[in-house]
Amino acid sequence: MRFFLWMVVLLGCTGDSESSTDAAARDTSAPDAVAHDSATDSASADSATVTDAATGTDPTADIEAVRASGSAGAYSFSVTIRSDETGCDLYANWWEVVRPDGTLVYRRILGHSHVDEQPFTRSGGPVPIEEGDEVIVRAHLHPHGYRGEVLRGSVATGFATWDAPDDFALGLASEAPLPDGCAF
Repeated sequence: MRFFLWMVVLLGCTGDSESSTDAAARDTSAPDAVAHDSATDSASADSATVTDAATGTDPTADIEAVRASGSAGAYSFSVTIRSDETGCDLYANWWEVVRPDGTLVYRRILGHSHVDEQPFTRSGGPVPIEEGDEVIVRAHLHPHGYRGEVLRGSVATGFATWDAPDDFALGLASEAPLPDGCAF
């Protein structure tokens, strides 16, 4: 069977003339090949959008778990996130700790996407809170903003899912520190 397939390929390539389609397919420097690749990339991006619309779901960055260690005033948080990432065009670009009044306490910048690493855990700190301080931990999804499951609690009592109001502390999205790009 393998011999037969090679013969078909060889016979298909032996001819006095070559169509422009065949040349573009083999020569990646040909303008048609580049245009084709760009069109394929656009179609893939469009189909991802269509798929989201078809399923009725919006991409999210969900906080699945928060673990704290250390001591009062200087805790280290390990935060587990599950996000609908496709690369630098759609990825969780930070997680943050916020007081119930909307004040930013701490932000951990995520410098790249985690497409093939879901869920993923990243640590950060020191988070300057006391053991009993109630805080909210949430993720930001580039370019959509704050979308997904949010946890609320304290180091003393633990963290549980919280139904955050849609307009909760949205202004923090423009407050420093902010990412300066996405590596991959």
